[in-house]
Amino acid sequence: MEILAILETLEDLLEKAPSVPFSGKCLVDREEVLEIIKEMRLKLPDDIKQAKWVKDERQRILLEAQKEANNIIKDAENKIASLVDEHEITKKAYEQANEIISNAQKNARDIRLGTREYADSILNKVEDILRDTMEVLKMNREELK
Repeated sequence: MEILAILETLEDLLEKAPSVPFSGKCLVDREEVLEIIKEMRLKLPDDIKQAKWVKDERQRILLEAQKEANNIIKDAENKIASLVDEHEITKKAYEQANEIISNAQKNARDIRLGTREYADSILNKVEDILRDTMEVLKMNREELK
């Protein structure tokens, strides 16, 4: 900033100015000091405008960064929620698949048992029929003798 350079010039002028003995004061050229002050007045608005622009730009960048950070956080939360939902869906799908397999195995076991019972029942009837037939055959043979 140019204003700082002008202030340094003023400070150098005061430091190099001759001292008044026993007073702690110094002698400076009034015209030179007034010229420096005039220059400061001229430069001050530009520097203030530049400082305001820097401040405003800094604020804009901070707001933009905050918005971007909020968007990143929001996207991350959505992604996490999506992954959690996906995980829950997958978990439920596995649970349903296990339940379907379990039911299918139970049904297959019930069908096997039912089939065995049915086959045993049929064989029992065939055995009874064969026993009756054997008795009839024995009786017929007895009659033939």
